[in-house]
Amino acid sequence: MIGPAMKRPFAAAVAVIPLFSGGGAALAEDGETGPWMFRLRGLAVIPDASADINQIPGASVDISNSAVPELDISYFFTENISAELILAVTQHTITGTGAIAGVDVGRAWLLPPTLLAQYHFKDFGAFQPYVGAGVNYTVFFDQDAAGGTITQFDLQDTFAPALQIGFDYFFDTHWGVNFDVKKIFLRPDITLNNSTLTGDVDIDPWLIGAGIVFRL
Repeated sequence: MIGPAMKRPFAAAVAVIPLFSGGGAALAEDGETGPWMFRLRGLAVIPDASADINQIPGASVDISNSAVPELDISYFFTENISAELILAVTQHTITGTGAIAGVDVGRAWLLPPTLLAQYHFKDFGAFQPYVGAGVNYTVFFDQDAAGGTITQFDLQDTFAPALQIGFDYFFDTHWGVNFDVKKIFLRPDITLNNSTLTGDVDIDPWLIGAGIVFRL
């Protein structure tokens, strides 16, 4: 179940619908569009992190935020139904909290391709909100332990469910702007110091993006 803290960005995105649905220029009738659409966004990656370390009760972690460019590619099966593939790479710093507060765990890169099925609402003219759900597979690479207390760590690649809400606002048939919020329930296993310590990490990132959209 999605808790109250997880609902706030989705509620904010839903709240903007009335601002656009009552107006906005109708889409230009200057040509037909094809099934492909591309978005280029600036993306804020905000982990909602915690952890359970089996051998250290009360140990947890904090994971730094990141800001990166994001490219996504969508294919429309109908005017309302599409599939979207999201591509981005992010780097994060991991530090200990709770019983291991202040411990520098290390840094890791994440490659989190995400495939979503979307439903687009086409009743508001230029303003076109959508919702999506799908699956993420995150690959962790270049994992560098900080040294000292933590000499090695490994976050294991894993699948995760993903939810999405957003909107496109088109200025003409092909070009527009986009705002998008995604939640990925990413919870990989972790080993530390050559499996001396084991556990799992709830990264659970919010992905909040805005940018441009182009439909062929």
